[in-house]
Amino acid sequence: MIEKRPQSGYEELDHTADWAMRVWAADPATLFAACVRGMYALSGIEVGAGERVQRRIAMEAPDRETLLVDFLSELLFLAEEDGLAFDQLEIELNGTKLVAQLSGGPVAAIRKEIKAVTYHGMSIKQAGGEYSVEVVFDV
Repeated sequence: MIEKRPQSGYEELDHTADWAMRVWAADPATLFAACVRGMYALSGIEVGAGERVQRRIAMEAPDRETLLVDFLSELLFLAEEDGLAFDQLEIELNGTKLVAQLSGGPVAAIRKEIKAVTYHGMSIKQAGGEYSVEVVFDV
């Protein structure tokens, strides 16, 4: 029996020196959310049981690839510097503008450090009703 691939998700890719993942989704906003879940999974970021917090992030960039790098970088900063991670994401994309309503809590764990989100080979693609992107992290 052939299993149907989920509508959105991520998978780790083999990469020489860094970490990489392939992410797919039915629309760009879901793609961005799946990128966050994948990044958190690769680095072992877990939301703790403490008090819930809300954050709103609004940003704009010259293109969607830059917007994705900036958004993931902001979430890494919030995890590492402020000790916050988010497990509920409502993302609105309008061209190259993003507004995200985030709900989460204190970071319970970060198992592997990601130094940076890179632009290496990044290109958001659309084919067959699906959006996809490969994201490489400097570790």
